[in-house]
Amino acid sequence: MQPFAVQLVDLTLMQFTNWRWSWRGMLVTGLIAPVLLTAMLGVFAADNGLISLGYVLTGNVVLSLLFSTMGSVSSNFAFMRAVGRLDYFATLPIYRSALILATVLAFLIMSLPSVAMTLILGTLILNVPLALSPWIVVVVPLISISLSGLGALIGLIGRAPEEVGSIQLLVTAVLLGLGPVLIPADRLPEAIRQISLLSPATYAASALRQVVLGWPDRIPLVVDLVALTALSVGLLWLVGQRMDWQQAT
Repeated sequence: MQPFAVQLVDLTLMQFTNWRWSWRGMLVTGLIAPVLLTAMLGVFAADNGLISLGYVLTGNVVLSLLFSTMGSVSSNFAFMRAVGRLDYFATLPIYRSALILATVLAFLIMSLPSVAMTLILGTLILNVPLALSPWIVVVVPLISISLSGLGALIGLIGRAPEEVGSIQLLVTAVLLGLGPVLIPADRLPEAIRQISLLSPATYAASALRQVVLGWPDRIPLVVDLVALTALSVGLLWLVGQRMDWQQAT
């Protein structure tokens, strides 16, 4: 076997070739849809003050990450299963974990432009002042990794690419609606606020509000980072267990 680092680089470059078929979809879902939703929700949120506008901005950055990482990774794994590519990789002397991490890394890098443009355009549309923290370079990749792990798991669970797409859209809607992502926590029922603590989108939105807007949150940043790290490790472990593989890892 080649060293793990060599495999990771080679597999990441191979996964970058998916840009040939996915860039149009990532552009529409990862940039155009969140920006349009930002503009529409901003019309209603403007009457409720700066706090509501801030939730709309950071919530749509989370939406961009949901589409460009979770959605793209789930589609990629579903595609690899459908065409037998996972079976092919399983016959090669490569680490299963290297393939998983390479997929996550490739789509993380490809999602960054749409996330940055969503944040910039959303700020211009909503006129929300930013207070960027250096921790943003940790928070955004960590959010992307946790959502990519969830997307990979969806891609492996679904029986067909069409089913995977439906599950992914349902999960996206649930994560956005089931917690203080687009809507401030004080406007949600107590039951929803408690259930939202199980959602990675809750910690993602909380962390973004703190590192992008500089606002304090009911969940401290350190708790967000620990929760997102734990979710990332747990989801990637589940993905590894779910994959059929002939090589020992």
